[in-house]
Amino acid sequence: MKSSILFAVALCASIAFTTGCGQPNANGDKKAEPGTHVHADGTVHSDDHGHAHGDGHTHGPGPHGGTIADWGGGKFHVEFTVDHNKQEATVYILGTDEKTPASIDAKEITLTIKDPSFTTTLQAKPLESELMGGSSRFVGNHESLGVVQEYEGSMSGAVDGTPYSGNFKEEAENH
Repeated sequence: MKSSILFAVALCASIAFTTGCGQPNANGDKKAEPGTHVHADGTVHSDDHGHAHGDGHTHGPGPHGGTIADWGGGKFHVEFTVDHNKQEATVYILGTDEKTPASIDAKEITLTIKDPSFTTTLQAKPLESELMGGSSRFVGNHESLGVVQEYEGSMSGAVDGTPYSGNFKEEAENH
């Protein structure tokens, strides 16, 4: 009986140690429970992306420092970045984890900006690891991208014949 109790206690301690129980780690950062993720602001949200993001749900900055939007309720994430000096936008297609490149079989995607109002086509520019087909990176230029401001708009494209679109809004950084 004693060995069963000791085994149960050791098993529980092992599980608590490896999962972290959602408590802050040594750096004070929260750890996510299974089925959740921690945003840059420290808030923990469910990984269930079956809802629209008009509910105040926001993403932290993307892996390239850009603004993240959903495609297909979280099936894909798209990250908008802009280089004002080059008047160039780059959009990265990411997986459900908002970090991993997700190569799609598309030649182009469309970027639509609200103010100043314009639409431009971004061409596939595969990463070095994607030279065998597909792309997770799309790049395009427009003179209005030279304006230094927070952009708002949408990114749209098709994956395997299914159209996707996601809205984004850059926010001013608070330092």
